[in-house]
Amino acid sequence: MRRTGALAALLAAVQLAAAACDWPGSAPDTPSSHPAPRDAASDRIGALFLGSVDGPRMCTASVVSSPQRNLLVTAAHCVETLDRGREDGLVFAPGFRHGRTPYGSWPLTEVTVDERWTDSEDPEYDVAFLTVAPVDGEEIEDVVGGNRLGTRQGFGLPVSVTGYPNDSEEPITCATRTGSQSPTQESFRCTGYSVGTSGSPWLTPDGTVVGVIGGYEEGGYEDAVSYSVTFDGRVAELYRRATAQA
Repeated sequence: MRRTGALAALLAAVQLAAAACDWPGSAPDTPSSHPAPRDAASDRIGALFLGSVDGPRMCTASVVSSPQRNLLVTAAHCVETLDRGREDGLVFAPGFRHGRTPYGSWPLTEVTVDERWTDSEDPEYDVAFLTVAPVDGEEIEDVVGGNRLGTRQGFGLPVSVTGYPNDSEEPITCATRTGSQSPTQESFRCTGYSVGTSGSPWLTPDGTVVGVIGGYEEGGYEDAVSYSVTFDGRVAELYRRATAQA
């Protein structure tokens, strides 16, 4: 569970303790994350804050290409839960590092999640698309670019995963390969993906986003194994809905 907040952290600790006997821990060949370089690809990824960039840091999100050039993708549990409802007042800070926001902060105007997540937090639908308002007359994709959405790509893909742990003032990244947790859930192994990295995009070498940390166990109970809903027809349909109403 990689969403921030005291309640989420407490629940994660309890659930991790209860499940500890089922987890083998990091394998000897599990790679380690490292600070992400500052480049165009990482600047399309940013932190989600509650209220303003001076407020609590919630999750990670990234810009995804869309006809209106104003769309982000993240995990659904970052923006809506049964106990809290939908989070209001979220802002996105692409390229955030060490308290600096080189591209400003972008307020969310719309959240698109599947009703099966809203009604029961079904982990098969832990994906959200977020519409952001223009800033100074510009859409966010015109400022930082966007990653192409990829669906039905299969398992075993080489990916880089960049996200914002809450205990770091800069993003981390890792090059790894996707695996199959189930026919509809994917996984990767790399250490360092702790609270705050929910929603981190899984990017193929050509800049296609094929997953976000979330899904099974809301992204995972240990920082060395992370999960995502498989980006298939479910995600393609949600994207269609998000772009239709944007």
